[in-house]
Amino acid sequence: MVWKPHVTVAAVAERDGLFLVVEEEIHGRRVLNNPAGHLEPGESFVEAVKREALEETGWEFTPDAITGIYLWKNPELDASFVRVAFHGRCGRHHSERALDKGIIGPHWLTRAELSDGRRALRSPIVLRCIDDYLAGRRYPLELLSHVTDLDSVLQEA
Repeated sequence: MVWKPHVTVAAVAERDGLFLVVEEEIHGRRVLNNPAGHLEPGESFVEAVKREALEETGWEFTPDAITGIYLWKNPELDASFVRVAFHGRCGRHHSERALDKGIIGPHWLTRAELSDGRRALRSPIVLRCIDDYLAGRRYPLELLSHVTDLDSVLQEA
């Protein structure tokens, strides 16, 4: 058996102590998550996080830094996930935009509201991404490379 983790991206956007999260329905449960989703073929990590934030929240997201790279195994699904989380800013909001299937809507909530136990989180990574942001973890976007042309890479070497 070949191990194939799911590669995902997530946006951490904070404004006045509130964090952008999405309420979604997954496997019949309502949960909160960072705006996040799977990397699509041919897409860079930065392109993916911009797209996912827009599709799930209607907000244009501009990443400024990486807050962390996480590996998590979902015990219910017996599936592993690699998540690259980005800190960034929200620009224009497209309130008229239809959101992805399963998305109930975006919310701006405090860290305390997310951890008070009244709302289910999709995974433990949701708070971990926010906590790493609050701890000041910032890694340059240049940490990630999107190699599309092998010949140009070999010429640079």
